[in-house]
Amino acid sequence: MDVRRMQPLTHHRHLRRALPLAVSTLLLLSACGGTAAPDGDGGDGVVTVFGAYATQIEEPWDGVIHNALNAEMEAGRIEYTFTDDIGYAGDMERVLRETAEADAPDIIFGDAFGNEEAARAVAADYPDIAFVFGSGGGPAEPNFSVFDNWIHEPAYLAGMIAGGVTESNVLGVVGGFPVPEVNRITNAFIDGAQEVNPEVEVLVTFLNSWFDPAAAKEAALAQVGAGADVLFAERFGVIEAAQENDLVAIGNMSDQEELAPEHVATSVTWNMVPTVAYVIDQVIAGSYTAQDLKDFSMVAKGGAALAPINADVVGGIPDELAAQVTEREDQIKAGTFRVDINEATPPGSTIPDA
Repeated sequence: MDVRRMQPLTHHRHLRRALPLAVSTLLLLSACGGTAAPDGDGGDGVVTVFGAYATQIEEPWDGVIHNALNAEMEAGRIEYTFTDDIGYAGDMERVLRETAEADAPDIIFGDAFGNEEAARAVAADYPDIAFVFGSGGGPAEPNFSVFDNWIHEPAYLAGMIAGGVTESNVLGVVGGFPVPEVNRITNAFIDGAQEVNPEVEVLVTFLNSWFDPAAAKEAALAQVGAGADVLFAERFGVIEAAQENDLVAIGNMSDQEELAPEHVATSVTWNMVPTVAYVIDQVIAGSYTAQDLKDFSMVAKGGAALAPINADVVGGIPDELAAQVTEREDQIKAGTFRVDINEATPPGSTIPDA
């Protein structure tokens, strides 16, 4: 993905067109049936969409949303522009209001975490625009829908792999903030590891930042120093630490094997294509309503998955472990095994002062 950034918002007011799309994302869109532009929406079926992202687009959470919207643009169903790196110091409300007033897009997608009040306040003032935001809160009539990355199920499977390949019986997790959305992923990872290895110890460090690769790497190195030999990269920067120490890593949000092909065993992946396609279909049909879109980010609807297991990582992946993980995955898909949702801060976590 092209990672050229915008100028800071205070110096550059122009929106940029979406970046080139990865072929894999287009394939995901095709699998979800979102390749044709339906008739309607006043004639040409093309919906205008704006993306409002608090972090840089390289941050995997916002990158997943961006890729799904990029796919819809490439498919001809939307016109898409976005602004990233908005931050948490009050610029989100300004950007949203200026965009709503000047461009009146049909849909605004974004992440409300850290900007919750601003996003909801602007949505309330522009009821004719569909606001669809990542949020830990609920939807608000008539136009504010919410989604989240419900990827605890593949996180459990990834934990099984980590617990099965560790030689030190110590795993490391580096996360952003100890909020419910991150806690449930981390706790599921721990549960999966302990299923296959009851003796495993999991070191958890939170950064109190959503995007600080240097700090994430430093935290991971500290865990390595404490004996961790498998690292779950909930935040960007951890995989580099694993690679430098010839250890196994688990990626997060998207398939991150290409970052370190000899070290990333798998990734806990989130796919926003089902959510994005559903919302666009609603807007085109004139039937959009405020909803909690949670189900579209679950395994059952294709919104979450474990990336292919990379047996070529350092140390390898035993065939019997891969088979055990596949069996659990099939049970999750069939609804015969349910991964617990535990949103409490993992015991013993290291949390720096805010």
